[in-house]
Amino acid sequence: MNLSAIDWAIVVAYFALSAGIGLLYTKRGGESLEEYFISGRKVPWWLAGASMVATTFAADTPLVVTGIVAANGVAGNWLWWNMLMSGMLTVFFFARLWRRANVMTDVEFAEIRYSGKRAAFLRGFRALYLAIPINLIILGWVTRAMIKILTISLGLRDVQFAGMTISGEVIAVGICFGVTMLYSVAAGMWAVLWTDLVQFVIKMSAVIILAVYAVRAVGGMAALKAGAAAHFGSEAAALSVLPVKFTGGGIEAYTWMPLLALGVFLSVQWWAAWYPGAEPGGGGYVAQRIFSAKTERDGVLATLFFQVAHYAIRPWPWIITGLATVMLYPNLQDKESGYVQAFVDLLPTPWRGVMMAGFAAAYMSTVGTQLNWGASYLVNDFYKRFINKDATEKHYVAVSRWATVFLFLASAVVAWQLDSVKGAWEFLLALGSGTGLVLILRWYWWRINAWSEISSMIISAVVSLAAHPFIVASYPPGDPRVVAVTMLVTVVISTVVWLAVTFMTDPEPDATLDAFYLRVRPGGPGWEHVSRRLGLGRERTPGGAMAWSNWLAGIVAVYSTLFGIGKLIFGELGTGAVLLVIAAVAFGWIARSFRNEAPPPALAVRADAVAAD
Repeated sequence: MNLSAIDWAIVVAYFALSAGIGLLYTKRGGESLEEYFISGRKVPWWLAGASMVATTFAADTPLVVTGIVAANGVAGNWLWWNMLMSGMLTVFFFARLWRRANVMTDVEFAEIRYSGKRAAFLRGFRALYLAIPINLIILGWVTRAMIKILTISLGLRDVQFAGMTISGEVIAVGICFGVTMLYSVAAGMWAVLWTDLVQFVIKMSAVIILAVYAVRAVGGMAALKAGAAAHFGSEAAALSVLPVKFTGGGIEAYTWMPLLALGVFLSVQWWAAWYPGAEPGGGGYVAQRIFSAKTERDGVLATLFFQVAHYAIRPWPWIITGLATVMLYPNLQDKESGYVQAFVDLLPTPWRGVMMAGFAAAYMSTVGTQLNWGASYLVNDFYKRFINKDATEKHYVAVSRWATVFLFLASAVVAWQLDSVKGAWEFLLALGSGTGLVLILRWYWWRINAWSEISSMIISAVVSLAAHPFIVASYPPGDPRVVAVTMLVTVVISTVVWLAVTFMTDPEPDATLDAFYLRVRPGGPGWEHVSRRLGLGRERTPGGAMAWSNWLAGIVAVYSTLFGIGKLIFGELGTGAVLLVIAAVAFGWIARSFRNEAPPPALAVRADAVAAD
């Protein structure tokens, strides 16, 4: 594909804008660690929320969705749509608590919730684990995806340099990575947030434009529906948003999603499994945006906006293009590459330039977040905590910049060794496959201690890796029941073990529990033992019973919006309108609760008295 001068001008303008934002915020980001990693806790909800959405829109995301849709139809997206329930828990049960914790990273939480050497070990271990293996594998994965995109779209020529042959795709990705590193190193989170906002607008515009051209290329929406129905055997199999089908004999599963697997994904996975970006109880870069919000309310609204945009609004342009590729490239072996091929074949100037800038934006938004997020662990939770505790803020910012450079260089090495890292990726995911309940209950039950969390991590990894070979042998290759059964076995055994460990070990000291409670005020029956000792009586959880109704309303609102938009796109106007009315009612319920909510309690009002005791 050849880009015109106008296309290249659009791409260059995008890079210049991204670099300019970094230079604009360099001075402000360099003032302190809080400014560099969480923007001084001064970010409005809409900016924090847009950054969450942009970060989870990586360069490979449209390709993955295209592959899912081409293989399993629209309903195939339940492989990730099920995680909305966990996301809504974060909105209504954990966003406020994270903001009250007043920490810089989610692993710093370990030393305000637990005490002693075990808490220090947990903080240090998770900091290194998340910053290096987890972070570098994510960076390597998206980098390889970007190389694949550029290989198909541009076919850049190899370049000779210092006696070595370097592919043109690698050079192009290097430019994207270099510009991202420039603003991430210079200005930290302020640059990441504002470039995320710009990048989100660009890449959403690009994928919408491509979806319009894809529908036009197959002859319009009616032709798209007919072609998809012919490919999948029926219109329902192609376009239904439900993960099951209804027949005269009752509910039937699709062949690609047996009922056992679907049941586990909908009832267990979303609260039991940990992986980056979808941590039960919040965490990771989602928590980092909550920390940066200027108020509790901003943190909650940012997270709510993220759930709506991530699950309900953003997927449809990818899905529509994915369906079109089934007709445009029926014999394509690599279904995911159909998305890039559609971009190459269908878009004219200047939309080619917008799409190339969109792919670059998708890649850079993820990379910028991963670099800043990983560096925050290395500096705040390892270097400052264990190596150099008494340096100046300027010193820590300088170390943060060098940590960002280190992650940049290390991720380049991982990208080249990605094939050998896939086994490590599976191992890292296994490490968190049964830890979700601990991550949730540590907020709401005083008896959870550091050994609970440590034992859950260890036993989850051991059981998952030990059980997996036996379970794989029991099912056909690629059967999702392998994942489902592995998860069930891991969750059951790990839960029994960490509960036993919890009751076999001492609880955290009263002083630690009292200080944590006064700092966060989680309330609820799980803390009554502590709250009564502090003379506060039995306090309700933030939001009380309304939090549960809001959680349910949030799920209804987002799924109704998702399904309603889909119905409108496919011409079912009446059903779509009804679903959107249901969504509006659910959103209205949530808005009403926000208007009527009580002010947050006076936090840590007795901290001095507790310290004196």
